[in-house]
Amino acid sequence: MKDFFSKLLNGMSIGIVVSLIPNALLGEILKLIIPHAPYLQHVVDATVIIMSMLPVLIGVMVGITFQLTPIQIASVGIAAMVGSGAIEKTAAGAFALNGIGIVINTGITAALAVLFVKWVGTRLKAYSILLIPTLSILIPGMIGLTILPFIKAATGLVGIGVAHVTSMQPVVMGAIIAVIFCLIILSPISTVGVATVIMLSGVSSGAANLGICAAGVGLAIASYKANSLGTALAHVLGSPKIQMRNFFMKPKIAFPMLLTAAVLGALAGVFHIQGTPYSAGFGLSGLVGPLNFIHLAEGGWTAKNIAIMLSTFFVLPFILNVGFIYVFSKKLKMIKSEDYQLNFE
Repeated sequence: MKDFFSKLLNGMSIGIVVSLIPNALLGEILKLIIPHAPYLQHVVDATVIIMSMLPVLIGVMVGITFQLTPIQIASVGIAAMVGSGAIEKTAAGAFALNGIGIVINTGITAALAVLFVKWVGTRLKAYSILLIPTLSILIPGMIGLTILPFIKAATGLVGIGVAHVTSMQPVVMGAIIAVIFCLIILSPISTVGVATVIMLSGVSSGAANLGICAAGVGLAIASYKANSLGTALAHVLGSPKIQMRNFFMKPKIAFPMLLTAAVLGALAGVFHIQGTPYSAGFGLSGLVGPLNFIHLAEGGWTAKNIAIMLSTFFVLPFILNVGFIYVFSKKLKMIKSEDYQLNFE
């Protein structure tokens, strides 16, 4: 069971980072350039479409992780797409992309599809190419689609809990929300989904971004010795979710990041670092968090606001994480670089 869960999370992590990184790297930067080069809008549109392909990529990567056959891998991919909720049928009968869907339900559907195709095995023989894709839609795909509303509602409960926290004193509220989003970004739950469902805005949104920033920067620092530099940077430029497997296997690896998130979140309350419901949940990906703070801050690109942005989103996440990682690895002997190793081969 542990091996199954480990492989599932590893496959999901790869699918998530592959689909989200293009938009994370290019999205916000190109939006600044598009007014002067409108043709670049096509590139941004392409990265958004790729984000909506996240469920298929999760299914495919999960299938590869379990070393399935090509037909089985493709079948897991289409089943995951069916159960994801990433495509909705409009009143006019057309089909529309609906973001990345419910990631946790995508993972559940992919897991069911893996179990199904493994159970079928070679029973269908020459008819495999005809029946496995169809049956994967009819059985694990439809099960995923059936439980989707319930998983979506359960995910919404997290949002309700966060919404209650927003009524607290700003500094305390900021610290708690940053820690919550630091945890959510390491789970299959979508940070963007939670933020938009409850319309998280103002300091709450800024604190959420700083929590994700703490996770990304901290995991990059902690993992670079065990992984390549590019993989380490993927935690910041892409998503810390690539550490989902390691986090669920050893939750203690997140302690330095959680403490960093608490400090940064409190500072969000002190310096009134803001965001919008649609910027919360990104952190440093595509520079969404820091750029939205500047856009919303009184005075915009003033020296004071730039100093606050650089300190809270870049300098302090690095310094605090380095300090806490040193304490937990060298003094307390609770973590080591190997705990953060990723295998994308």
